[in-house]
Amino acid sequence: MNKIIKKETVFAGKKLVLETGGFAMRANMAVKATYGDSVIIVAIASGDSDPEKNFFPLMVQYEEKLYASGSIKSSRFMKRDGKPTDDAVVARRAIDHAIRPLFPKDYMDQIQVIVTVLSLDEQADVEFLSMVGASACLHASDVPFHGPMTSTKVGLVEDKFVFNPSREDLHNGSKLDMLVSFVGKDQKFLAVEAEANVVPDKKIIEAIHFARKGVKPVLDLITDFGKEVNPKGTKYAYESKALSEDLLKDVSSLVKDKIDQTYRDDLSQNEIDDIQDDIKEQVLTKLEGKYKKISMLLAINHLEKLSIKELVLKEGKRLDGRAVTDVRSIVSEVGFLPRVHGSGLFTRGNTQALTVATLGSPSQEILIQDMYGERSKRFMHYYDFPAYSVGEVGRYGFPKGREIGHGMIAERALKAVIPSQNEFPYTIIAVSEILSSNGSSSMAAVCGSSLALMDAGVPVKDMVAGIAMGLIVEDESFSDYKVLTDLSGEEDGGGYLDFKMAGTKDGVTAIQCDMKVKGLPMEILEKVITQSREGRLFILDEMKKTISSPRESLSKYAPKTASTKIDPSKIGLVIGGGGRTIKEIQEKTNSDVFIEEDGTVVVSSSSVDDTQEAIDIVSGLVREIKPGEVYDGVVEELLDFGALVKILPGKVGLLHISEVADKYVEDINKWFKIGDSVKVKVLRVERDGKMSLSKKALEKSSDDTQQKKR
Repeated sequence: MNKIIKKETVFAGKKLVLETGGFAMRANMAVKATYGDSVIIVAIASGDSDPEKNFFPLMVQYEEKLYASGSIKSSRFMKRDGKPTDDAVVARRAIDHAIRPLFPKDYMDQIQVIVTVLSLDEQADVEFLSMVGASACLHASDVPFHGPMTSTKVGLVEDKFVFNPSREDLHNGSKLDMLVSFVGKDQKFLAVEAEANVVPDKKIIEAIHFARKGVKPVLDLITDFGKEVNPKGTKYAYESKALSEDLLKDVSSLVKDKIDQTYRDDLSQNEIDDIQDDIKEQVLTKLEGKYKKISMLLAINHLEKLSIKELVLKEGKRLDGRAVTDVRSIVSEVGFLPRVHGSGLFTRGNTQALTVATLGSPSQEILIQDMYGERSKRFMHYYDFPAYSVGEVGRYGFPKGREIGHGMIAERALKAVIPSQNEFPYTIIAVSEILSSNGSSSMAAVCGSSLALMDAGVPVKDMVAGIAMGLIVEDESFSDYKVLTDLSGEEDGGGYLDFKMAGTKDGVTAIQCDMKVKGLPMEILEKVITQSREGRLFILDEMKKTISSPRESLSKYAPKTASTKIDPSKIGLVIGGGGRTIKEIQEKTNSDVFIEEDGTVVVSSSSVDDTQEAIDIVSGLVREIKPGEVYDGVVEELLDFGALVKILPGKVGLLHISEVADKYVEDINKWFKIGDSVKVKVLRVERDGKMSLSKKALEKSSDDTQQKKR
């Protein structure tokens, strides 16, 4: 049994504990991390490098277990935990983005980091705990890792920053949900994932500074834990995958000039792609048998990065001739597709996103089950990235983590401007099809979605745009650098930062960061955010030339909705036993009826008349009928002893044969037939809702009036 080592501190009012030893003994390292009553296990394992792969094969898994909150899957047919929710995928990617830059550049061993949530305390943020646990596990292990990495959640509640806000605050009171990470003793900025409710850019910078200043207890805990677990900081020896000087020299002599010239000529993306293919073929043919194919391709990639760096830093130019603060040319269009509810086509340079917005009934909202229970969501954004968008042949089908993550950042970016259900009683789905990609496709999806929602007539609170920022540095001393507005594909591959930020003219709504350097000085980060805002405002102005406000009316193909409010205690009357009544309403009116717990009833149909008929039926069902009231009814059924008369939708009373006329009526069929209109007065309403009606009471009342006139 391994020695148990345990360290703890207090952070944001809760005990934070790191422990190792006594479990998962065969992993390189395993850490049990506890925060409040939230508990996770992080385990890491390493394997030999794959000689056929030319990238660092880091695999991060984040497993949310339903048992962590005492939950059982609600499906009748499957009780095993299913695939991760989209939120869990985003959490996994957040861990990946924070730790990936901290491995050596020449390290390509297989590394797997698995985070498993074992116990959930809703008041103790488990995403924060996962970041801390992953950092502590890697820092204390024998795996080469340049940590420690520290993280925290930051909220903005009543205009005050708070660490690790409660889940209730994040969903109801906080204008900011930010997960931010730093690295090393000097706490350089490392990564961020954020959703914001139109928070000013300067406030975002303040939030990051707030986190950086306050996260020291976490840094000290991870540092102390690592020292006790691994006192000498021993890391295992690995086979360096650094490119040899001979290889770089040989490849450089063959194609360096051609690479430099390609990036300096004013060429289209397709022309650049063709030249790059020729360069690869030339190198692989000339040096075949002398070096591995993978090594030669890595050398070409290395020279391409050097060429981009020289072009930007030494000549102040970009591949497409732009200045560092310029945005690529923008073309946008709405109403692109004739039969959908709303569509927006957004093109920026060689990146193009087509977003289609679809409106549906509130009953079509998605139901999500995770550790926190079941919840519904009425606005969704999905992102599709087919291989042809980058001129390749590839897998097509279910989305990978990247596509889910890109879809979620756009969803978070737009959520702040989506109207409430009371304002706009629809389920809304936006789907972005990336038709062409050369950098920043997720931010193009944000822009395309904003256009599509406005085209669909969704009364969004404001227009949202997104932009990705890049960074070129001489080296990690940051002695020379350039921040690039509107990152292109080659600049992303050859650069060191992909900082995505979306928002309105007034503030930020979402951020995501992917970095290739081991931390960024805060002054550079501030420049990135400030320059990003300038680019965002430019894009918004360009988009507003196409459409500046939501359309006043919905597409004729969109469902028609109407709503009413009923006493919540009468919801059962509308639903009926086993849902019979509501099903009858829906079948009769060809509509979809949705009822919320507060008594809000929303009806959706393809026809305005059908929608209104359903509303009338619901209103009639819950209306309180009082004795003495007079109604124009319709005969629905004839009986031996009278007629059943509908006086309101869902309200039927008995007109007894003795109440038809002020004389003896022998045969009711001689007085009425089904479908006849008849004016009746309510005599009595029983406790069970049964009603007694009278026709003769009205006739007698009329006679009395006439006599008084005489």
